[in-house]
Amino acid sequence: MATLLIVEDDRKTNEAICEYLKSAGHMLISAYDGAAALQSFDEYNIDLIVLDIMLPKISGLSVLHEIRQKSSVPILMLTAIEDEYTQVTSFDEQADDYITKPFSMVLLGRRITALLRRSGKGILPNTIAFGDVIVDFSGYSAKDNNGKIDITPKEIDLLKLLVEHKGLVLTRTQILDDLWGDSYPVIDRTIDTYIKNLRKKLRLECIVTVKGIGYKYEVNT
Repeated sequence: MATLLIVEDDRKTNEAICEYLKSAGHMLISAYDGAAALQSFDEYNIDLIVLDIMLPKISGLSVLHEIRQKSSVPILMLTAIEDEYTQVTSFDEQADDYITKPFSMVLLGRRITALLRRSGKGILPNTIAFGDVIVDFSGYSAKDNNGKIDITPKEIDLLKLLVEHKGLVLTRTQILDDLWGDSYPVIDRTIDTYIKNLRKKLRLECIVTVKGIGYKYEVNT
């Protein structure tokens, strides 16, 4: 899907981020200091950078400043520092987003997906085929060899959300917030009903239940 540069000097954290994001089909490149980050950025066609601030050799803020002289690639700052000055400085240097440690891998994945979508990467085509079922996201419709399938707009929105986050687990709460908003009186088990309907109507085996967490869209390649 996209080529991501993960700049984090803690090897276990770097490896954990890469392992999680691989499930979404991304190509991952690791760098463990600021100098290596700049070198990797020049060597590869990078679509997004996850950039720690506290780095050996060259600081994350200096790396950010250097890259912004030549590129508008999406950059998400990752750090244990929570002071307002550091956050403001990151945005002054044109960082696109900011997340502090400890962080949720699910949240990190969601933010990366949002940044890629905003930059034009990972945009879904209007129609996708699932076997003999064709879903038209822009027309909010679905059909198979027998004709039109009865499906609701909200079911289409749910499928689209899962496909946009391919390989990444979405919790029921995150799905509710995305599709209904915080104030809408919908319980999380409503999501289970919508998932059940999608699987039945569209004969989908690619929506996987992650027990105790939520759901993900997974395609074997």
